[in-house]
Amino acid sequence: MTNPFDLTGKVAVITGANTGIGQGIALALAAAGADIAAVGRTPAEETVEKARALGRRAEIISADLSTIEPVGRVVDEAVEKLGGLDILVNNAGIIRRNDSLDFTEEDWDAVIDTNLKSVFFLCQAAGRHMVAQGGGKIINIASMLSFQGGIRVPSYTASKSGVAGLTKLLACEWAAKGINVNAIAPGYISTNNTSALQSDETRNRQIMERIPAGRWGSPDDLGGAAVFLASSAADYVQGHVLAVDGGWLAR
Repeated sequence: MTNPFDLTGKVAVITGANTGIGQGIALALAAAGADIAAVGRTPAEETVEKARALGRRAEIISADLSTIEPVGRVVDEAVEKLGGLDILVNNAGIIRRNDSLDFTEEDWDAVIDTNLKSVFFLCQAAGRHMVAQGGGKIINIASMLSFQGGIRVPSYTASKSGVAGLTKLLACEWAAKGINVNAIAPGYISTNNTSALQSDETRNRQIMERIPAGRWGSPDDLGGAAVFLASSAADYVQGHVLAVDGGWLAR
């Protein structure tokens, strides 16, 4: 029987793959058989080394996604170095924290440009390639704040709400072209982006009390969801935002 979760022969591009969620997803896809293009401002040397140790081809693509300048090159390099592009994971993102009364235009633009504008234009660049080849899988990384408001992160909440909407729009446009566009919404995952919350004793306690699973998630917890959405097992899944949150939204 064919394994519907087998990604052997597929090429996956993962942005922000040097650490945290991006690294966890990249290695999960590699373990399922995919070759990996690890994209980031910081070279993802550890991620590539671990993917190669799994017997996969893996390459680094250097790109600063705070602007859309490198998006076309990311696709071209992946195709040139690995021979194709079947899976795109838009994970790269930043966060800025401040009270909404004091939030600056600079912090607003920085987050929106990285988390939403570059995500769309990388989807577009990959989508053009995938339409030409007859299909592909795109996975955007959303957030609990795609569903909720949060506090002190206005541009992040706006960007991740936008990612959820964009995911649905692209699914509507591209499903008939053989491209599956979905998103994963991580709950509270232990990464560099959440270190400020974890170090705040009061906020950390409030978060832990709300999570039915009783713990922060780890990047590895997202791997199964990513493999599913990247595989033929999800061929009829379109425009879905899959929460991987330890039960946060259920409470």
